[in-house]
Amino acid sequence: MVDLQVTFCNVTFPNPFVLPAGILTEIPGHVAAENGGAGGITAKSLTLEPREGYPIPRIIKFEHGILNAVGFRGPGIKKGKEQVKGLIAKVKVPVIASIFSTKLEEITKLTEEIASVNPPLIELDISCPHVEDEFGKSLAMSEKTAYEATYAAKKTSKKIPLLCKLSANFSEIAKVAKACEEAGADGISAINTIGPGMVINIKTKKPLLGNKRGGVSGPAIRPIAVRCVYDIYEAVKIPIIGMGGVTTWQDAVEMIMVGSTLVGVGSATYIKGMNIYKQLTKELSDYMEKEGINNITELVGVAHSN
Repeated sequence: MVDLQVTFCNVTFPNPFVLPAGILTEIPGHVAAENGGAGGITAKSLTLEPREGYPIPRIIKFEHGILNAVGFRGPGIKKGKEQVKGLIAKVKVPVIASIFSTKLEEITKLTEEIASVNPPLIELDISCPHVEDEFGKSLAMSEKTAYEATYAAKKTSKKIPLLCKLSANFSEIAKVAKACEEAGADGISAINTIGPGMVINIKTKKPLLGNKRGGVSGPAIRPIAVRCVYDIYEAVKIPIIGMGGVTTWQDAVEMIMVGSTLVGVGSATYIKGMNIYKQLTKELSDYMEKEGINNITELVGVAHSN
């Protein structure tokens, strides 16, 4: 009997497929991911204050993936944490609460607020690639700032496991992951969207996105994500949620083989719909049964020993 159950930071997931942050725009609507078969849900990243986000269109498709510039549109931490609390009560799968800031004081405050609703895990996004003009340089772009941000959050999250979401925009992502681990991180999420990128409407002669620039995701970035997870796995001992362009069960197996304990599937929901989680779970189970693999943990990191 194939077992797809996964333990990540002492939290049990029924299968390894997780909705990443920001794919669904309204936190109460995240139940759609569980209905679609996701083994876990990462809530939309919350900022300290409410935000309207960037002008529409905020998300567009291109021939090899997705471009997005939502701009952390959301209700702010006060209202948002209550929405996360409601989501936790409504679903049976683990919920990962996500927070974003580039200021240490705000990170401490955000962590304190979200920890008050006791989510199973907290994700600290220090790597969004298209908000530099507004928020300043990403904290994941240096080992020092990544360490400081992680330390501030972990000191506040205490017993609640803390994950750090990292960017491939910094070539030494493994060093940043190691700095996060040393600062107390319990896990790593990798990778965030990369870029920013841009697509032009040749009829209007203008960028398609309302914000002009946006993070690139989808199949186009998968080889970069695979390499990043591979490098991070070699550098740290804490578990990894690997994500970036996973669309098929083969992509998922590849991501697990390079070191992912959980696999984020986000942009693929725009292409194949939310039921992609059920499809991937079945196809992964079929693959494991065919190969005589009883437990998914047998696949984690095997690419490093071959």
